Amino acid sequence: MSAGDQNNGGDKPEDTVPVAEVWPEVERAECLARGAALKWASGVFCRPEHLERLSQYRKRESQRTTSIHTRLKSMVQSYLEGVGWGLEQLREARAELKEVSHALKKAGLESNRNTEGVKSLERLREVSVNHCQLLAAVSNLPRLYSVRSMVLETERLVESRRLLEAHARLMDLEHWQDDILWQLHGAAGTAGSALSTEDQELVAKYFSGVGQLVDALGKELWAVVSSALALARQNPTPFVSAVRIVEREEALDRAFLEERGGTRGNSRPLPPGRPRCWRACFFQVLEEAVSARFRSVSYLHTRGPGLAGHLSALQHGIMADLATVRHLLEHCVPPHYHLTGAYLRASHQCLHAHLAQVSSWDLESGEIFAVLNWVLHTYNSPDMMGHPELVTELEKEELGPLISTEGLEQLQHKYVQSVRKSVSEWMHKALQVELQDWQRDQEPDTDHEGFYQTSLPTIITQMLEENARVALMIGESLRDQTIQMGLYEMENLLNRFREALVEFGKEHRRDPSNNKNKFYLHYLLASISNCIILKKSTESLQQQQSSRSAGQFSRTPPNPLAALDRAVRRACRLVMDQLLLDLQPFLPGLLTRPWLVQGDPTPKLCHVLERHLELYSRVRPPCRQRLQEEAQWLMVVEYVRALMQKRLVCRSAEERRQLAQQMVQDDQLFREIFHGLEGEGSVPEVNPLALLPVLADFIRLKDPGMLTLEVSGLAAKYPDISEEHVSVLLDVRGDVSRDIRGAVLDLLEQSAPPLPAGYRPIFTDILVPPSTMAFCLPTAKCA
Repeated sequence: MSAGDQNNGGDKPEDTVPVAEVWPEVERAECLARGAALKWASGVFCRPEHLERLSQYRKRESQRTTSIHTRLKSMVQSYLEGVGWGLEQLREARAELKEVSHALKKAGLESNRNTEGVKSLERLREVSVNHCQLLAAVSNLPRLYSVRSMVLETERLVESRRLLEAHARLMDLEHWQDDILWQLHGAAGTAGSALSTEDQELVAKYFSGVGQLVDALGKELWAVVSSALALARQNPTPFVSAVRIVEREEALDRAFLEERGGTRGNSRPLPPGRPRCWRACFFQVLEEAVSARFRSVSYLHTRGPGLAGHLSALQHGIMADLATVRHLLEHCVPPHYHLTGAYLRASHQCLHAHLAQVSSWDLESGEIFAVLNWVLHTYNSPDMMGHPELVTELEKEELGPLISTEGLEQLQHKYVQSVRKSVSEWMHKALQVELQDWQRDQEPDTDHEGFYQTSLPTIITQMLEENARVALMIGESLRDQTIQMGLYEMENLLNRFREALVEFGKEHRRDPSNNKNKFYLHYLLASISNCIILKKSTESLQQQQSSRSAGQFSRTPPNPLAALDRAVRRACRLVMDQLLLDLQPFLPGLLTRPWLVQGDPTPKLCHVLERHLELYSRVRPPCRQRLQEEAQWLMVVEYVRALMQKRLVCRSAEERRQLAQQMVQDDQLFREIFHGLEGEGSVPEVNPLALLPVLADFIRLKDPGMLTLEVSGLAAKYPDISEEHVSVLLDVRGDVSRDIRGAVLDLLEQSAPPLPAGYRPIFTDILVPPSTMAFCLPTAKCA
């Protein structure tokens, strides 16, 4: 075969071999199939006896292969039929497209031929539009000529407040204007164009008075609405006419919006000035009228006491206007107006703004109280917004608070600070008056029970109680804040009061004989009684406070009771200092040999004690008992201190007996003076007077060998007694040997019991004077 024959023989079977190179997936699939078949055959025929079923397997696989070939042929046949049907559809579509293309070419040629004919009709259209406009102008000439006279007549009706007639004429004029504009617009719209600017200006020129009439009528309407409250009591007819006109305008707005509010290009436009929304203007004018009523209430003299009168005038004015609205105006308007609710809302808003302005002023406590009381109580009371006839209206309106919560808190804070300034000034003045009273040349005043007192606690107590009572009229929170403020100021006052007591004591000590200080002790006692009264007042105020508000308004709550205790302790200390000063001239004569022989100066000491105790009875309990107890301790301490001075050292057993007897007699005298303490139940667990008989028994003891036992009992009763005190007692006896002294002191040193709880030391305050010995022998124990 030649090369040409080989080239032209591409359809022979041997020329189809390169297909495997073009589709390598076929070869790969065949290899996989052969491998799978080989794997299957090796698994099935792994033994010789399995070859007997080879013919069965061959027959089964042949049937399966035939079935697969059949399905493949049917599927390919269905695909080929679908492709043939699709090609037939494409041929039909191609034929139809050719027919349509020929028809479009023919229509384009016809359109080009008719263009010149359409252009010749433009002139005819312009003539038709001009004709329609002229026809509209001719048909409306009678109306156009009568416009000016209608406008003048309507103006006269408006000026004479014949509002319904004026509104009817105005509606006619607006109807004419709308018709003319629509006719002109329709004539122009036939050609698809809008009304020209010249035509609009021409119509507006003819009807220029209509807009002015609308403004004039609206002005008269709003004047009537503004004076509705006054007209309702005299002649409500103008107000009724105004409401009817508002409703007419509202109906016209609604009708025009429903008819012409579409967005289509050929829809009829709204008349000029529509919608007017006069109902919304009605309520706006009503709010302005309410605001004007507020401004009409006199703002003169609104500061100070005049503010309460101003708020009262607002209350009466609002309630009178509400009565007019409910009983008169409400019947002149449609029910859906809810005129009472509208007036309530407007009044509330005006009050809110006005009170915000008032709250921003620099108000004093009385003015703030007037505002708070009016806002929290008067405004919501049955005399005002809580009136039964207004409750239903208030439920419909969400008015909100007159003053916000933050504003109320700020007002209350300002009130407390203002009251605090006033309280501080009054307390300072009261303390100055108290200091001046201390210099008076007469005893302090007494109350109905005979106790000393001055005007200080009465002033302070009444002032704080009155402030708390007034604050409670506003609310418990303000009451608690006011009480806490008062407790702070009370604490500050008591601190200054204690400092004044200290200065008073220093001045007296500098010149005790000064006549100005003749009643020094009396006023100290009066100060203690004052503190007792202030303590009761403080406890009463603390009990009035709510438990949940304790410490709520400050990180460090006030503690006036601690300041009171400090002031009382300072005053009691000064009283005891004065007692010691009065006893001082007679104390050096105690426990001396003249005292042992004559008993002097014990009666004089008792006289001083009696005089002081009599004055202490003018002090309110429990400080009266406290002073008597302190006087008892002071007397015993000074008595034992005199014994520690070793002014008297016994030389014999007889002197020891006399010394002990005289001490017992002194103890009896002291007990007679302090006998009232036992009846009042204020004797402490350790009675200081019981020490004197014990010391007398110690000195009276005849056998020195029993001193060890005696000292043991003494230390058990008085564990604060020291070796120095016992050594002095041994010296006073004058018959104790060194061995006994050493044994006694060793025993005392070894025992040294601790102080029990609640024990008040007595020997700790008694210092033992240093020994006068020049030296101490080293061979014996020092005394």
